[in-house]
Amino acid sequence: MSKSVNDTVRALAAAKAIIDERDPIAKRSEILVTTEHAIAAILLTVMGDARLAAGMLNNGLVPGIEERLAYYASKGGAA
Repeated sequence: MSKSVNDTVRALAAAKAIIDERDPIAKRSEILVTTEHAIAAILLTVMGDARLAAGMLNNGLVPGIEERLAYYASKGGAA
């Protein structure tokens, strides 16, 4: 598998683990809290410092997520 395919497989596995059989609509806030925890843990692990992690969140992760969502929307994607 290519690197991008492997990345997609890992992302889908992470989403599945975070959702954990909860109803995505009825339990949206719970799922988003778990997502926040996961992202914070990953950022702290890879950056090693809370300030650097916050910088990566604001300057790297958020713009990257916005780009992915915009790309998905441009393809007519919906949940």
